[in-house]
Amino acid sequence: MPDQIPVLDLSDFLAGKLGALEQTAADLRRACERVGFYFITGHGVDWGIVDGAFEASRRFHALPLERKLAVKANHHNTGYMPSRTSISRASKVYDGVRKQNLVAAYSVKRDLPPDHPDVLAEKRFRAANPWPEDLPGFREACTRTMDALEGLAKSMLPLYAVALNLAPDFFEEAFQKPQYSFRLAHYPPLEAEDNQFGIAPHTDSSFMTLLAQNEVPGLQIRPPDGDWMDAPVLSEAFLVNTGDLLHRWSNHRFRPTPHRAVASAPGVDRYAIPFFFDASNDYVMECLPTCHGPDNPPRYDPITYSEYMEWFGRQNYAHFNQDAAE
Repeated sequence: MPDQIPVLDLSDFLAGKLGALEQTAADLRRACERVGFYFITGHGVDWGIVDGAFEASRRFHALPLERKLAVKANHHNTGYMPSRTSISRASKVYDGVRKQNLVAAYSVKRDLPPDHPDVLAEKRFRAANPWPEDLPGFREACTRTMDALEGLAKSMLPLYAVALNLAPDFFEEAFQKPQYSFRLAHYPPLEAEDNQFGIAPHTDSSFMTLLAQNEVPGLQIRPPDGDWMDAPVLSEAFLVNTGDLLHRWSNHRFRPTPHRAVASAPGVDRYAIPFFFDASNDYVMECLPTCHGPDNPPRYDPITYSEYMEWFGRQNYAHFNQDAAE
């Protein structure tokens, strides 16, 4: 295992063992300040749920294009986005001419019922998900996975708080109704042009991202003061990374490390199921009290998830404003 990516075993922390919160938080702090990526094991998630999500992704992406376009992506950033319809512009990472990403993806958020007040009010990023028809068990596999990963992410919040020298319950209010996005990504075996990728070099928009490991490699990261490297595969583990919102919230204390997905090899279909975890939609994130001072003033104005994601989506996705304008 490369030294650049630490491995954190959460089993003692989740079991409530004496001192485990402080020790695991210290390990997380080092990972987030120095690398921006780390693996977690001992997370308690039933891997059968994860396997079910990968199978659901394969089933969805195997559908005819017209059926997938029936749930095309919208301005809530949910639905299906075909290959070559996104360009990674929002990130500060830049490796030459930005070309269309080869990835195809279907994204959903918390599964709200049609009569939910936010759905009826057409609140941004709080819409009912566009589920495909006649795909038995698909919706259940997605919601089962989202529930499991939301539970895992929320259980880790005390680690982040203590790592940032805050009280263990500091983030409880901010994550009372956390936003999240669950993406079923498909990297088809397409021939890439020069400087074209499955997903071009970027940093995530999230507070943190949980990426379930699969057996087909393709993710590359660029550690601080290092060159691009293949991310190793650690069986039944999650690879976790800091996103731009936590980078911003922590006043650059926790780093969002650049990463990219290479184009799939000939004859190989690769799938990924990242889970992007964020604070509640309208919670105002202002610089954390332990991350600024007289010699280190806040770098950013306060912002909500909704405000940030409106900007992020406009920069990256061709579909983002289309149906809002229609």
